[in-house]
Amino acid sequence: AHLSGDTPEERLESLVLPDIRRACDLFLPVHEKSHGEDGYVSLELPPKIAFDEETTISEAIRLGDLVGRPNLMIKVPATPQGISALEKLVSLGRSINVTLIFSLHQVFHVQEAYVRGIAKCSHPGKVRSVASLFLSRIDTLIDGMLPEDSHLAGKTGVSVAKVAYQRYLERFHGEKRIAGNPQKLLWASTGTKNPAYSDLLYVEPLIGRETVNTLPDQTLSAFLHHGVAEDALEREVDEAMMQLVELERAGIDLEAACNRLFEEGMQSFDKAYTELLSLVS
Repeated sequence: AHLSGDTPEERLESLVLPDIRRACDLFLPVHEKSHGEDGYVSLELPPKIAFDEETTISEAIRLGDLVGRPNLMIKVPATPQGISALEKLVSLGRSINVTLIFSLHQVFHVQEAYVRGIAKCSHPGKVRSVASLFLSRIDTLIDGMLPEDSHLAGKTGVSVAKVAYQRYLERFHGEKRIAGNPQKLLWASTGTKNPAYSDLLYVEPLIGRETVNTLPDQTLSAFLHHGVAEDALEREVDEAMMQLVELERAGIDLEAACNRLFEEGMQSFDKAYTELLSLVS
């Protein structure tokens, strides 16, 4: 890619967009063979516009048009403004990856915004979306709030995911069907951070239909080496729900913890983006 542009943002874009196009082209055969089900590449918006609905919408459209590939998803963080932008972008026929989701509360609002957007879209069958739920960070934070030998440790991330999937089934495969494609759940941050836990903690229990798992290289290698592929996502749902109830009984406010994780996640994305800009300044 050729470095060009007057500002660091423009120079970064001149490097990123050709890469994204090449990645889209690489996955295009998968995209076509699956009739638009798979083979997507995500492009992140600058974190500084995460709380600006109008700029999120205009930048998503501009970047989507510049890349010009059918298998592109624009990443929009699940801020209140980002969730409103999701509704508008979906109504305009754009495919969106909603990122930095930690709580069931966020999942609910993201799904409802998607459904409202699809209802206003003139060609809903062409739109795809995923709701990216970040898992390992949940356990890292919650485990630190629990007694050392707690039976609740290391289970919250998977429990949140299993309960979120039940909500997905109710919303997209229940009585009230939508005109377009369901908004799949995507399991993100699935590398195990605690060495005491299975290296496939966020992989094997969460295998199920109509989901996506973005695996770090090390986790993918571990799965290829000793992973078991079974439809496990709808197992032990009652236990997952009880885990969340027991956390509440233990005095842990999961929603507040997830809000903290979201804020930390936004700061982390912002820091990474600022570092990238400094490299091309």
